[in-house]
Amino acid sequence: MSPLLSFFSKIDPQGETTVSPKVALSEVDQQMRLPAIMFITCAILWLLVGTLFAIIASFKLHTPDFLANWEFLTFGRARSAHLNAMAYGWSNNAIFGVGLWIMARLCKAKIRYSGMLILAGIFWNLAVVIGILGILTGGLTSVEWLEMPPQVAPLLAFSYVLIGMWGILMFRFRERGHVYVSQWYILGALFWFPWLYVVAQTMILFEPARGTIQALTNWWFAHNVLGLWMTPMGLATIYYLMPKVLGRPIYSYYLSLLGFWSLALFYNWAGVHHLIGGPIPVWLISCGIVASVMMVIPVVVTAINHHMTAVGNARACWCSPTMRFIVFGAMSYTLASFFGSWMALRDVNVVTHFTQFTVGHAHHGVYAFFAMTMFGGIYFMMPRLLAREWPSAKLIKVHFWCSGLGIGIMVVGLQLGGWIQGLNLNNADIPFTSSDPEALTIMKALVPWLFSRSVSGILLTIGHFAFFVNFAWMLIGPRAVRYKEGPTLLGKIEGKGA
Repeated sequence: MSPLLSFFSKIDPQGETTVSPKVALSEVDQQMRLPAIMFITCAILWLLVGTLFAIIASFKLHTPDFLANWEFLTFGRARSAHLNAMAYGWSNNAIFGVGLWIMARLCKAKIRYSGMLILAGIFWNLAVVIGILGILTGGLTSVEWLEMPPQVAPLLAFSYVLIGMWGILMFRFRERGHVYVSQWYILGALFWFPWLYVVAQTMILFEPARGTIQALTNWWFAHNVLGLWMTPMGLATIYYLMPKVLGRPIYSYYLSLLGFWSLALFYNWAGVHHLIGGPIPVWLISCGIVASVMMVIPVVVTAINHHMTAVGNARACWCSPTMRFIVFGAMSYTLASFFGSWMALRDVNVVTHFTQFTVGHAHHGVYAFFAMTMFGGIYFMMPRLLAREWPSAKLIKVHFWCSGLGIGIMVVGLQLGGWIQGLNLNNADIPFTSSDPEALTIMKALVPWLFSRSVSGILLTIGHFAFFVNFAWMLIGPRAVRYKEGPTLLGKIEGKGA
């Protein structure tokens, strides 16, 4: 038998006649404990690092002299370090921790050799550290979402194979029977992400395609990282946690099916609408616009499914930390997706293109939907992995309100300011800048909205530190905290679950 077949036969739990085919969830939690805690710890540390770079970049937008003498903190480097720390550090570690834990629970498959998962996680985070240092020292590329030096890509790809493989193996060796909707989304995302990353790295950096193909590939990758990586993982988390906490099944299996396949069919094309007006074949742009508008289908059916599952449980949704965050995330998914379809229309795009409106829309999807959903997933997962409750409900409330208000101010401020910016850009009578302090200029009209972004950034920073303190307290806190009884809730509620 080849070494590869021998390896797979060893990790197949069905090969053991003495082991029950149905592994208790508590046993799955125990086996996933160390890898999941490692990924979540790294995710939260990267969240703090990414937030620090975000604050620096935001202040530089309206106060260009801020930290002007620090060469490694120019706007271009700080902004790129923020994006990559949040995308590859926070988001991917959160996905690995929450997504693989949900997959393991749903598959009820025994996890063997989890040390390899930890080793792969160490390699992944080491690659992100090297990549961020490369950006700060000037080794960044000019390709958005792929700014880390290309030399880091092989280590990231190798680490991902070792991590993603475990999700696929869990599904392969799952307990036979019904495949739940969360498993579809997680399995699809585990295949889609490496496809996106390898194609983008190859066609843009290693064997560059010619002309506008690079721009097309860049937006295809950047847009689909949200749509075919973060979105499926976020929806999988909502579909798993909402019935769990509320104690009722998802409203419609068939709506779930329609939502999954329409997302897989339409989202792949939608990123092209960001190149409206560019030197791209008209038929290709039209396909991107049609696909963006058709995204209304998965968004509406998913929203109906979530709403009908949660309806009548407003008190539970408000008092449970998990539900408060994931309901916020689910509502944001619906709103952000509608805005995305609207922005794809040519008459709208001619205003929003090249403005802060697009930046606000990106934060709406990546933070208000995805990050808030991951927060909810972590609030549900950690008590079950550590067998102890969150030590402070007040810190959870601080986290929720600072994050909710912070991202709300950012999205509203940047989209309103971006819309005004777009109208001004299309008005030939308004200059970009002027030596006359009384003159109306595009920059002068935009600066107040950029200040609102910094205010929102301060709120988000407070929320993230509250989350970090609560997490660290829970992880290494005194003995009394470890044996706190009952779930940590944000209000009085009958029944259990957090």
